[in-house]
Amino acid sequence: MTDVKKYSQFLFPLFIILCFTPMITPAVALVSGIALSVIGFRHEKVNKYTPQVLQYSIVLMGFGMSLSEVIKASKNGFIETAISVIVVMTSGLLLGRLLKVKGNIALLISAGTAICGGSAIAAISPVLKSEENESSMALIVVFILNAVALLIFPFIGHYFNLSQEVFGNWAAIAIHDTSSVTGAGAAYGSEALQIATTVKLIRALWIIPLSIVIALFNKKEGGRKINFPWFIVLFALAITIANLFPTMNETYTHLNWLGRRGIVVALFLIGSGFSLESIKKSGYRSFVLGITLWLIIGVGSFIVLTS
Repeated sequence: MTDVKKYSQFLFPLFIILCFTPMITPAVALVSGIALSVIGFRHEKVNKYTPQVLQYSIVLMGFGMSLSEVIKASKNGFIETAISVIVVMTSGLLLGRLLKVKGNIALLISAGTAICGGSAIAAISPVLKSEENESSMALIVVFILNAVALLIFPFIGHYFNLSQEVFGNWAAIAIHDTSSVTGAGAAYGSEALQIATTVKLIRALWIIPLSIVIALFNKKEGGRKINFPWFIVLFALAITIANLFPTMNETYTHLNWLGRRGIVVALFLIGSGFSLESIKKSGYRSFVLGITLWLIIGVGSFIVLTS
């Protein structure tokens, strides 16, 4: 055990450094993290930094985006994300009852699928007053499906010869977490990455109205603080600054590169938190619910976007 810890202390910094090289793609980073975790190499402290790495990287990526393209993607993506959120949340609550999945777990999985994976679950859990094991189960289901999506979505996109715009919108709507959306977009192309990131962050804003609705339903049990995703505001600010002051283009290029590689680091850290034990704890009904919802939004949005 001591040797494992010693090697983990060495391997994790090494892999993080390698994530800043072209040889490590988003998919390779995720699989590498999962592989290390499965064979027993885990770092006790590193995973708590994953959300910060992801959020800072997204903000930095904003310095390399065109404001006009972002506005265009926002207009096109708003209605699509609104419809997808409503469809998934409604389907999730109905299927949860049908499959006899515990109410809080069904709601958390539905929110994670509809909005932005782990971020939505983390934001809604305190409002919902869910128990720790309920949040963990929902996170495990969403995390596993995220990993699968990151690996197969670019392959599906190339197989059907999807355009950069169509793939970016599809990834943003059908993949749970922001990290996997940006990872899949980066693997498909720069235009797909820009569209996917923008539309995904529009989708993430639905955390706020959903949290308010849940808080109102649980009002009699006492209020809870809603965790506003402030990094989205900073992301928009970075885009605005880069477009208002174009003379610093070279600096913005470096910051954008740092953000892109930061996403790769975040995916490695996410993969390193994987465990086979966690899958067993989630229960098959939770996975059936998560997979069904994922197929509904994945297949449904693909048909709509390609028709």
